[in-house]
Amino acid sequence: MSMGSLRIALAQFDFPVGAVRGNAARIAEMIAFARDEFDADIVLFPELSLSGYPPEDLLMRPSFLRDCATAIEEVARAATGIVAVVGWPEAAGSVVYNAASVLRDGAVERTYRKRELPNYAVFDERRYFDVDPDREDCVFEVGGVPVGLVICEDLWFAEPIASTVRSGAELVLVPNASPFERDKHAQRDALLAQRTTETGAAIAYLNVVGGQDALVFDGASVVADADGTVHPAAAAFTDQWLVVDYDVAARAFAPVRWMDDGDESRDALAWRAIVRGLQDYCRKNGFSDVWLGLSGGIDSALVLALAVDALGAEHVTAVRLPSRYTAGLSNDLADEQCRALGVKLLAVPIEKPFQGYLDALAETFAGKPVDVTEENLQSRCRGAILMALANKFGGLLLTTGNKSEYAVGYATIYGDMCGGYAPIKDLYKTEVFALSKWRNTVGGAPAGSSGGVIPPAVISRPPTAELRENQKDEDSLPPYDVLDGILFRHIDQEQSRDEIVRAGFDAATVDRVLRLVRISEWKRHQAAPGPKISRRAFGRERRYPITNGYSA
Repeated sequence: MSMGSLRIALAQFDFPVGAVRGNAARIAEMIAFARDEFDADIVLFPELSLSGYPPEDLLMRPSFLRDCATAIEEVARAATGIVAVVGWPEAAGSVVYNAASVLRDGAVERTYRKRELPNYAVFDERRYFDVDPDREDCVFEVGGVPVGLVICEDLWFAEPIASTVRSGAELVLVPNASPFERDKHAQRDALLAQRTTETGAAIAYLNVVGGQDALVFDGASVVADADGTVHPAAAAFTDQWLVVDYDVAARAFAPVRWMDDGDESRDALAWRAIVRGLQDYCRKNGFSDVWLGLSGGIDSALVLALAVDALGAEHVTAVRLPSRYTAGLSNDLADEQCRALGVKLLAVPIEKPFQGYLDALAETFAGKPVDVTEENLQSRCRGAILMALANKFGGLLLTTGNKSEYAVGYATIYGDMCGGYAPIKDLYKTEVFALSKWRNTVGGAPAGSSGGVIPPAVISRPPTAELRENQKDEDSLPPYDVLDGILFRHIDQEQSRDEIVRAGFDAATVDRVLRLVRISEWKRHQAAPGPKISRRAFGRERRYPITNGYSA
């Protein structure tokens, strides 16, 4: 590069959790690639890229920490003719730090230790990491330019970056492992504008990409000039090299290799988050194929469309499981969608196993009226059959429940909750409708089809579990716009019962819904993981006690 600029390569890629040796080998190759192909002066890797994020209780294993320490030395040997910054968990005696090391001339030149450890929502960093009491700034020179380094959460506090700039940094690198969450990009961009104008330093913000259990990391890396100008973010959920030239005098960036997003709408990002989460969960856990029960309703139709986008139609098998209560329309719609998407559709009627259960229990149940028990038996017949198919032929069974159902327990444990991954468990029912409409219009038609990926009649018909004659969801639940309004305030915004009533909701309805949420916790503790896209997803982000006497 010329005397007045630095070239920075940002590695927006997936670094799987626990794959220390594989990650180390890739990082070493990528360091050489950034040097030889891009003529970069600096190459930046995401937070904890060596171990993957979050490594959780792997950090409790001394052998894991030793392997990470060995690996960083091996990676350092590849850093010749370029400066590399690589994140890794650094053990120092009995403590562990969330660290990033500056690698130069084949060695670890210095190591920065993260100062601000997030311990909220999905983060448990204080369980695993310590803060260095010395809290030293990390500033190093590259081509005569003083470059600073902070890690992820450090950016959300004013002091770490301010202190780094006081120590001389003009350009600050920020490696991140920041999970996707709707509407987070706007907050982040505002923060970058604030930090750059506060300090007068330019910022290069790199985020990891990929799915890790219930978390999905979106990448969407970004650079911000010293005057507060925030450049367009890199394409979310896309593995890519990002290369920028940093103008030393202007403290500003110019893109050299940078693919940004064509569609950053809420629905587009949500769709891509779920697709990437499903894709990576399957790939990283050794599944090439998935199964799902296709009912002719909107939830399973949406999951089918997501699965096809994630894995391809040839890797998806849908199963119709009709009962005595299944409408002909449901069978027709399932068939129509599978034909449009090119998905194999099996039909396994549940009448015989259902009747077998009824016969087996007839004597014990004698004199008892038919109730939800018999409804749940149908769902459990379906769950057992779907699990049997996945066991026999191989593949991952997907569950099709949404956040509204999981919230109030309108799902059968060991029935329709059977499966290994729940793609739409963080979408309320109203969001299921919205995302289905988006995929049918803005999202585009499937190859070779002039229609949408979800039959319009699926979207327009009233939701029903079809477990008794003429059943509708609204026989058991408030209308979904009312239900979701209450649930969003209670779960995502953590509002109290009285606050929700003051917002205009009927008090008796609120009381009923909140009770259902409270008594369904035990089901959610047994639910399959699914991709988090909201501020408060069920699972590791919202951890309520099952046994709970608090009801306000």
